[in-house]
Amino acid sequence: MVGIGKGAESHILIKDAVALEQMRKVDTVVLDKTGTVTEGRPVVTGWLHDAGWQNEHKGILYAAELKSEHPLALAIVEALKKEGEKPALIDSFESRTGRGIVVTRGNKTFWAGSHRLLKDFGAGISDLLKGMVEDYEKSGKSLVYFGEGNTLLAVIAISDKIKDTSRQAVKQLKESGKYIVLLTGDGHLTAQNVAGEIDANRFISDALPVDKENVIKELQAEGRVVAMVGDGINDSQALARADVSIAMGKGTDIAMDVAMVTLMTSDLLLLPKAFKLSHKTVRLIHQNLFWAFIYNLIGIPVAAGILFPLYGILLNPMIASAAMACSSVSVVLNSLSLNWRKL
Repeated sequence: MVGIGKGAESHILIKDAVALEQMRKVDTVVLDKTGTVTEGRPVVTGWLHDAGWQNEHKGILYAAELKSEHPLALAIVEALKKEGEKPALIDSFESRTGRGIVVTRGNKTFWAGSHRLLKDFGAGISDLLKGMVEDYEKSGKSLVYFGEGNTLLAVIAISDKIKDTSRQAVKQLKESGKYIVLLTGDGHLTAQNVAGEIDANRFISDALPVDKENVIKELQAEGRVVAMVGDGINDSQALARADVSIAMGKGTDIAMDVAMVTLMTSDLLLLPKAFKLSHKTVRLIHQNLFWAFIYNLIGIPVAAGILFPLYGILLNPMIASAAMACSSVSVVLNSLSLNWRKL
């Protein structure tokens, strides 16, 4: 109870004592990228137009992304809104989990999403754009591909700044012996760049929601105790599968429901603090159990008169009762000492 209360004071909400105890066993921490390692406030930083692009396509893209709740879609909507664009009328909308969105306008099909969706429609990147696309990925930007049928019309580069606290948080976790895995649906080069920025031990790119869950399973099959940290957007299945699920405070309701631990602010430095709290709380529990055992091992026989035949010493019941009370008080005070310890 004291440990959970201490966590709440530090903006760390812990579901129950089981979660607090389980965190102590974690040796592998999987971090989702968007909204966890990054700020979760993506902004459009570049447009690449391929042959066939027309200005009227912006209105179609606007209308399509307006119906999506993905953070990258919101960034595109915000950029088009600032340009004064108006959404066009579309006839149908389809969301493809982990891939993107598909809309129709008249007899034409338009799509916007990841490179997976690009491949689904058999579209390719022209030689003119390939080099620039690769440069964007190497700089850690997320890319949204927009096209009509099997034709790529544009590539939108979106930047989501890495949190100032992410590098320090990963450093502290690694110093405590944790193995850090970055997990993202972004492409290989983007994931590699971000993983290098935060110094993660390993990164996994191009991950669909089901892939993220499978990554957790694979790590567990290696004998690892895994904590998954995410915001619930495309990672709720992985959160549910992990030994310890940790949600960011600005995450989805699904993440909050699944999570055993919730970090109430976007500060990733709360993560190593949560693990320290778990270790300190369990250590206190072990101390209390040890001293209670020693007290009972000695006190109960003495109170029962074991010393009387040898030394004629018989403990007064009043003193025995007071000693028992002192034992309980010492356990409580030792537990409360957690409130004065720095995480």
